Amino acid sequence: QELLAESGGGSVQAGGSLRLSCTASEYFYCMAWFRQAPGKEREGVAAMYRGYGKIDIADTVQGRFTISQDDAKNTVYLQMNNLKPEDTAMYFCAALRYCYDDHPLRHEYNIWGQGTQVTVSS
Repeated sequence: QELLAESGGGSVQAGGSLRLSCTASEYFYCMAWFRQAPGKEREGVAAMYRGYGKIDIADTVQGRFTISQDDAKNTVYLQMNNLKPEDTAMYFCAALRYCYDDHPLRHEYNIWGQGTQVTVSS
């Protein structure tokens, strides 16, 4: 059974928006979004300690991306606005069953989704 199922990727022009979804098969206290572009290292984008919704957003996307959750659907979303060509990457959902609430983006995530491609054209 797939633990994390991502959806919502696609192609968009610069300045556009996309919302990625990650639906979990069980409850994970921390969930996050990472991205990796060809030839680049994986980068943490946004994370959430779901216990009380504490969020942690990378400086590179601050003000444009946000993370949210729908507890009833056990789903975490990544809302991406004002997309830029440099946001083009494979985006991965990640999770930890248990975690501290401090700086959730800095945790070592050990559960990963398959990824969804985001392509932003200029």
